[in-house]
Amino acid sequence: MAGEINEGSVPAYYREVYEAIRCRTDERVQVEVFQRLLQRTDISKPVLGQIAEQVDSTDGFLSKLSLYKALALIALAQQGKQPSPKLLENCIQELPKPQLGEPRELNALRMQPAQEDVLTMSQTLDKLLGRDTVQLELIPEKKGLFLKHVEYQVTSQRFKISVYRRYSDFDVFHEVLLQRFAYRVVPALPPKRMLKGVLTSVSEREFIECRRRALGRFINLVARHPFFSVDELVKTFLTFSGSDVQSKLRDAYKKTGDEFMTNRIATLAKEYLPADIQAQFSTSRELIRNIHNSFQKLRDRAEKMAERSKENATDLLMFGRELSTLGSDGSSLPSLASSQSTWGTLRQSLKSLSVEFAVLSDKAAQQGRREEDDVVEKLNIFLDLLQSYRDLCERHEKGVLHEHQKALHKYGMMKRQMMSASVQPKEQASVEQLESRIVQQENAIQTMELRNYFSLFCLHQETQLIFIYLPITSHILGAFVNSQVQGHREMGAVWNELQPKLGCLFGGNNRSKPPI
Repeated sequence: MAGEINEGSVPAYYREVYEAIRCRTDERVQVEVFQRLLQRTDISKPVLGQIAEQVDSTDGFLSKLSLYKALALIALAQQGKQPSPKLLENCIQELPKPQLGEPRELNALRMQPAQEDVLTMSQTLDKLLGRDTVQLELIPEKKGLFLKHVEYQVTSQRFKISVYRRYSDFDVFHEVLLQRFAYRVVPALPPKRMLKGVLTSVSEREFIECRRRALGRFINLVARHPFFSVDELVKTFLTFSGSDVQSKLRDAYKKTGDEFMTNRIATLAKEYLPADIQAQFSTSRELIRNIHNSFQKLRDRAEKMAERSKENATDLLMFGRELSTLGSDGSSLPSLASSQSTWGTLRQSLKSLSVEFAVLSDKAAQQGRREEDDVVEKLNIFLDLLQSYRDLCERHEKGVLHEHQKALHKYGMMKRQMMSASVQPKEQASVEQLESRIVQQENAIQTMELRNYFSLFCLHQETQLIFIYLPITSHILGAFVNSQVQGHREMGAVWNELQPKLGCLFGGNNRSKPPI
C-alpha cells in the first residue's frame, strides 16, 4: 500500500522521476502526467489498467507516495510479475527500479500550467451574482425612548442560515479580511456614527437606514468574490451563531495568516505575470478611474430622480388636501354672487378628488422607492467595488512598493557600514553582528520582492474582476427603464380614472377639455 512505502528508503531514481514530473506549483503529480508516464512503458494495456486501479488519486492528482507505489508496480510489471499489492509488500525494503529512461527526459511529460489557468479569472457576472445573496434586516433594540444599539439579521441564501450581527462585528470582520487579503479589493465599511448635535431624529433614522444599505452592499460584494467566498473567514461570519464571533474571526485569521502565506503560487507569481504588466496596470487603472467618475455622475442623477419622485408624491398629496380643504368650506355665497353660479356644486365635487390625488401620491412614492432600490442601489454596489479597487491601487503603491523601497534603503546603509568596518578595524563581535543583520535584511528584501510580484499578480486578477462586473450596466439600465415603464403605467391608469370624474365639475359638456 502507498502508506507502507517509507519515503526515506525509496531509491534515488524514484525521487528524480518525481521531481521531473511533479507540478511546479504543487507537491503532487497530475493524473494526466502519470498517464503519459504509463504510456512510455512497453506494458500491455490490461496490466496498465491494473496498475492505475491500485494507485490512489484525489481531485486529479497523485501524492508523492502514490507515485512511488506506482513506480514500484511498473517495475514489477516490467519484470513480468503480477503488479499486486501482495507482491509489493515482499519487496518493500528494496523497491525495484522501473525502466523509464533518464529522469531529465521526463520533464517533457509535465503539463506546464498555462498562464490563463492561473492568472485569468474564468468568471461571468451571472456566476458571481449566483454565488450568494445576503439579506440584511434591521432589528433595533430600544431602551426607553432612546435607541440603545442596532442589530442586524444577516441571512445567507448560500448557507441557508440567519445570524445576528452588530456594527462592531462587521468592523472586526473587515479588519481581519483586510489583513488576510491585503492584495485584493476589500470594500470599505460605512461610518459607525453620525456627527453629534447636527442631525435631527429623522435624519438619524435616515443615517441608520443608509448604513444598513451600505453594510448590505459590503457583505454581498464579499460573499460573491471568487476568493473571499471560499475562505473560512466569510463562512464564519455568515454562519457562526455563538456568543463571540469577533474572537472566532480573529482566531480563524491567526490559524491561516495572510494570502501570501497560503496561496500555492505566491512565491512563483513573477513567472505568470506578462512582461508589460506595469503598462497594462497603468492603462487599466486610468480606464477604471474614468468609469468610476462616469458612474458617480449616473448615481447622482439617479438619486435626484428618485428624490424628485418622492417630492412629487408629497406635492400631489398636498394638492389633493388643498382641494379637500377648498371643498369642505361650508361658507354661504355672498349675495353679489350670481344665482347662476355653480360654485356650490363644484365645491362639493372638489372634496372627493382628494382620494384620487392620495392614490397618485402613493404611486409616485412607490416610483421613488423603486428608483432608489432598483437603480440607485445597483449603481452604489458597483461604485463601492470601483472605490475599493482604487483603494487597492493605493495600498499597492503606498504599502508593498513603499516598504520594498525602505528595505532597499536600509540594506544600502548596512552595506556602507560594512564597507566602512572593513576599512577601519572594529571588534570582531560587532562586525559579525553587522553581517548577520545584512543577511536578515537580504532575506527581508527577497520576501518583499516576492510580495511585490504577488501583489501585482492579485492586482491583475482584481482588475479582471472589475471588467467582469461591467455588464452590470445592462442590469442597471434594465431596472431604470422597467421602473419608469411601471411607474408611468400605474400613474397613467389613475389619471385616466380621474379624467371622467371631471365631467361633474364642468357640466358634462366637453368633459375631456374643460373650458378655460
